[in-house]
Amino acid sequence: MKFMKLGSKPDAFHAEGNTVRYVSSELATDVIINVGEVKFYLHKFPLLSKSNRLHKLVLKAHEEDSEEIHVANFPGGPKAFEICAKFCYGMTVTLNAYNVVAARCAAEYLEMSEDVDRGNLIFKIEVFLNSSIFRSWKDTIIVLQTTKSLLPWSEDLKVIGRCVDSIASKTSVDPSSISWSYTYNRKLSVPDRIVEHGMKIPERVDYVPKDWWVEDICELDIDQYKRVMIAVRSKGRMDGNVIGEALKTYVMRWLPDTIDSFASEVHHMRNKSLVETIICLLPSDRGLGCSCSFLLKLLKFSVLVGVDETPREDLIKRISLKLDEASINDLLIPARSSQATIYDVELVQALVDGFMLHEKCCWEAKITGDFVLGHGSWLNVGKLIDGYLGEIACDPNLSLSSFILLSQSIPESARPIHDGLYKAIAIYLKEHPNLTKAERKKICGLMDVKKLTMDASMHAAQNELLPLRVVVQVLYFEQVRAASVVQRREDSNSITNAEEEWDKTLPNECNDSLGKQMSRLKITRDGNGPKNGKLSKKGSKNSLSGVQLLRSRSRRIFDKLFVSGKGNGYGENRSSETSGSSPSPTSMIQGETKSSGSSSRHRRNSVS
Repeated sequence: MKFMKLGSKPDAFHAEGNTVRYVSSELATDVIINVGEVKFYLHKFPLLSKSNRLHKLVLKAHEEDSEEIHVANFPGGPKAFEICAKFCYGMTVTLNAYNVVAARCAAEYLEMSEDVDRGNLIFKIEVFLNSSIFRSWKDTIIVLQTTKSLLPWSEDLKVIGRCVDSIASKTSVDPSSISWSYTYNRKLSVPDRIVEHGMKIPERVDYVPKDWWVEDICELDIDQYKRVMIAVRSKGRMDGNVIGEALKTYVMRWLPDTIDSFASEVHHMRNKSLVETIICLLPSDRGLGCSCSFLLKLLKFSVLVGVDETPREDLIKRISLKLDEASINDLLIPARSSQATIYDVELVQALVDGFMLHEKCCWEAKITGDFVLGHGSWLNVGKLIDGYLGEIACDPNLSLSSFILLSQSIPESARPIHDGLYKAIAIYLKEHPNLTKAERKKICGLMDVKKLTMDASMHAAQNELLPLRVVVQVLYFEQVRAASVVQRREDSNSITNAEEEWDKTLPNECNDSLGKQMSRLKITRDGNGPKNGKLSKKGSKNSLSGVQLLRSRSRRIFDKLFVSGKGNGYGENRSSETSGSSPSPTSMIQGETKSSGSSSRHRRNSVS
C-alpha cells in the first residue's frame, strides 16, 4: 500500500475521552472548534495561516462574541479534521488509501488551497493521488470504496471518476504484464513446493487469465460496480465472455444462497437493485457472454424480487437464444404469488416460443420435409421440455391446457423419440385421477406410440391409466416391430448364404480382384500376348477380337449364375415370396422348412 508522510514535528494531540481533543503546548489555546460531537482546543495562528474557511469562521465568531466555532456537516468527521489541523501545526501526518479521500474533502471544505499558502494540503494530496494512488490497482479500489461515505464531495472533486477510469484502464492491459492484482497475487503466494533437500521454492505460474481482475472489484458497492463495468465496456477492449464471468462472480458474491433469504423484506430493495443492475450490465450481444444457466438464475431472482417488466423481457429474449443449453433444474422457476401452480409454466412457455421463433427464422431455408438438417439445438430443447413436463406433471394445480400447450410448442422434428413425453403423460394421469375419458384421450393423443422404445412400450402396455385404444395401438405396433426384426434377420441370413453360394459357383479366376483379372486379360486375336508388352492400336483387328473375348467371358460367368438358379423349384419359391399373404414371422419360417438345404440356397441366389 502506498503512503505519504507530511510534516516533521512530533504529534502533540491528546484526547480526553471520546469528545475532547487538545494540543499540548506552552501557549494556551484560544479557539474551540466543534466538529460533530468532538471539541478541539486549538490555536488560531497555525490554523488561519493555512485555512481560508477557518479564517472566515473565526471572524464571524468574534463578531458574535462567541468563543466556539461550530462546523456542520464536515466531510470525513473529526478524524479528517484532525489530519488537517495537524498539517497546519506541521506535525507528522501519514496519508494512505484509507484516509486520503477524507483528507482531500476536508481540505476542500477548509479551503486549504495554494491561494492561501504555497504547498498547501490540497496540492500535496493531489500529487499523492496522481503519482501513487491511481497508479496502484489495490489502492485505487480501496479509495473508491471510501468515497461512498463522502458524497457529494468525492463526486464533485472527481475522485470517483478518476478511480473508475483508472480501474477500467488497468483491466484492459495485457495480462502478461499484470503485477498489481492483490487477490490474484495473494493466491499465487500460498502454494509452495517442497524439494528433497528441504528447500522451499514457490511455484511459478506463467499464465495470467484474462479475468484476473474479476474477484477484486466484487468488493465494490453495486453503484460503484456499475460505474466500473460501464467504463470497462466503453473501452471496447474486453471480451464479452470475461464480462459475463465478472457479472456471475459478483452475483455469487452478493446474492444469498437460499430463496427464502433472497425474498426477505430486510434486503428486498437492495436485492432488486442488484438484479436490475446486473441485467443492465449484460453484454450487448445477446448470444454471447453469459451461460444460459446463469441467465436463468437471474430470471429466477427477478421473479422473486419483482423486477420491472422491461429488464425482465430483455432477459427472456436473451435466454431464448440459447435455451438448448439449459438444464431441467434451471427451468424450475417458482411461480409468482398470483399463480396457482408451483412453478412458473407461463414463463417457460414464453422461453420456448421465443426460441422456436428465432430458430425457425434462422433455419427456414434448410428445412427438408419436417426435419431440420444438422439442427441439434431443436433436439436438445425437445428433450429438455419433455423432462420439464415430467417434473411439473405432479403439480395438482397444473391445468391440462397448460400441459398440452407446452407439449405442442415442440415440433415433431425435435422429438424423434416419445419416451420422455410418455413418462410425463403417465405421471400427469397418475397425479390427476379425476380426468374425464375425453381428457385422457386428448392428452394421450400428444404422443405417437410408433416412436416409443421397447422399454417404454412394455411399460405402456401394462399401464392401466392409459385408454384401452392406446394400449391396443402399443401392442399392435410392438407386434409389427417384432415381425420386422425377424424379417430382417431372415434377409440377413439369405444374403450370407447367397454370398457363400456365389463363391462356389464362380470360377476360380472370378474370385480374384477385378484389377488382377484385367491385368491377366490378353486382348489378342489368336490368344497370344502382344509383343514387348505393347497394346494394339485402336481400331485394329486385335482390338476387336479382344473385346469379343471379354464379352464372351463375362457371358459365360453370368450364364453359369442363371443356370444354377433355374432348376429345383426356383419358380415355386419366387411365387411364394411375392404372394399377397401376410409377411408374418410364422409363415416365413414354414416356407423355409419345405425346402432342402442345397436347393434352398440355390433359390435364394436366383436373380430375377
